[in-house]
Amino acid sequence: MIPIDDIKFEDVVARSRAACDALSNEDDGLKREVLAHAVNRWSLGIVHALGVHGTLRHGELARHLDGVTQRMLTRSLRQLERDGLIVRRDHGEVPPRVDYTLTLLGRGLLIGMMPLWTWVVDNSASFRSARDAFDHRSERSVN
Repeated sequence: MIPIDDIKFEDVVARSRAACDALSNEDDGLKREVLAHAVNRWSLGIVHALGVHGTLRHGELARHLDGVTQRMLTRSLRQLERDGLIVRRDHGEVPPRVDYTLTLLGRGLLIGMMPLWTWVVDNSASFRSARDAFDHRSERSVN
């Protein structure tokens, strides 16, 4: 668990503001695009699967991502490749054989996401409790 008591929230806000101020308007659009796809369910699943299992083929990735459609997997892979987070290797064989590997940038994303994933796991009971309380209040206000 991240020791929140040891961190001054004002310092975090100041660091966040400095990082955002350092971006140009052009970079702001790029940042939003990368964040939008890099933190979605399927992209994170792909990055995680490639980080844990190494180089994988399309079908192998699909087996690691329960519920992903072929279209969504292909779309996510293309976006991750475009942003330099993964490399697509076409072996030029018949039948076609293509596999995917994390780049150093992709490994950096995986490493950077670990504190967030850890925080979510560590606080899952609090999320459940908050949802239960909210749903209970919502049910009472409807009746």
